[in-house]
Amino acid sequence: MPRLKNLSKQNPKLLQKTLQDGRASLYLEYYLGRHETPVLDEDGNPVLYTEGAMAGKPKYKITHNRKKESLNLYLWLNPRNQQERLQNRNTLALAEKIRFEREQEFLEDREGYRLQKEKEPNFHDFFRRIYSEEATITKSAKLAFRLIHNRFIKYLNSIPRFQRYATFIRFENVSNEIAVGFAEWLKGICAGEGARKSFFYFKKACAMAIEEGMMKKDPCKGIVIRCDTNVLTKDILTKEEIERLLLTRYKQERPDIQRAFVFSLYTGIRFCDIVRLTYSNVDFSSRTLRFNQVKSEGRSAHSAVVMPLSDDLMEIIGFPRDPEIMSEKIFPLPHNSICRKHLKEWVRQAGINKRITWHCARHSFAVNVLSAGANIKTVSSLLGHASIKMTEKYLHVIDNQKKDAMNSLGRISFRRDDIFSRESSSDVED
Repeated sequence: MPRLKNLSKQNPKLLQKTLQDGRASLYLEYYLGRHETPVLDEDGNPVLYTEGAMAGKPKYKITHNRKKESLNLYLWLNPRNQQERLQNRNTLALAEKIRFEREQEFLEDREGYRLQKEKEPNFHDFFRRIYSEEATITKSAKLAFRLIHNRFIKYLNSIPRFQRYATFIRFENVSNEIAVGFAEWLKGICAGEGARKSFFYFKKACAMAIEEGMMKKDPCKGIVIRCDTNVLTKDILTKEEIERLLLTRYKQERPDIQRAFVFSLYTGIRFCDIVRLTYSNVDFSSRTLRFNQVKSEGRSAHSAVVMPLSDDLMEIIGFPRDPEIMSEKIFPLPHNSICRKHLKEWVRQAGINKRITWHCARHSFAVNVLSAGANIKTVSSLLGHASIKMTEKYLHVIDNQKKDAMNSLGRISFRRDDIFSRESSSDVED
């Protein structure tokens, strides 16, 4: 009986099938990877491993995909003479030659030789691919996609009947009901425009899935999160609170972070722009700061900001360590998360009971300079706004502050009835 030589890494492999007439039919078997399907219980929830290194992770049913190709070549299983043995050798040589040629074609195939395992389409995997591999998306957008994906998982875990989708959800299962519930959930946890901006990236992910043919229907169709863009919902620091912050000292403080935040408080510059500022942005002769805003650079004619610098701001900026290297960063800050952590502690140590983020410095600057009597057009230019309409929302804060100032005087004890009673008594005396 002829023996076939197969190596474990050969793809395809040369195999044989025994026929009833005493011969063997030769064929090629291609390995096309594997297909993974999550194991679900009776309720449709993923079954998890309970022991070992895989504890807590979902189980998958693995199916190996193979394809056969008949060569229409035959061997004598028990050759009876020299002629049949020679025929077997020639047939095997031809079959091996065909196998080798097919292997080379397979290697050159666009799918590659080592086919990666295929999983059943999972919306979570698609979402992760957007912020992990997509080359056409900016770094800030990737961070936003990652954030909204994590929030989507939290939302699914918060609804008992949707918990089964927290690790695996087919594209067709991302329904309008889930999208509507997610939008309402975002409204409950986000302040200001946070819900609208977050849901925008979820809608964008669904649109990308539709564009790639992964999703047939748009689950976000007809869902709109509205908010009043003319109302400032974030907390701001008053002049008194800023003074209190400047006087606050504590252990483990970060002067580098504090220095940059104070600069934002008195210029209104965003964090993403602060970290990019170099000494080349400063004109020391005219005491002017010039830079392009990251948020609108390349997309708006108003991305450039020109800002005069006071003596105090020039002192905060300082000078480069090497006058010849103007590319040195003015504020070499750590990661944004570290800055947020230390800013939160600084505000707490100052006894300020407000939720202050770095962007609150920009809002505080706008409100404080407008309260001091600055022209709204000037403030709009300093903030790099494309129109005054974007700056008008700060006027609403000032109007509310005026109302609070008037109401702070307390109630007036003088009553209208007292006026009439006094007038009546004076008439009687006359």
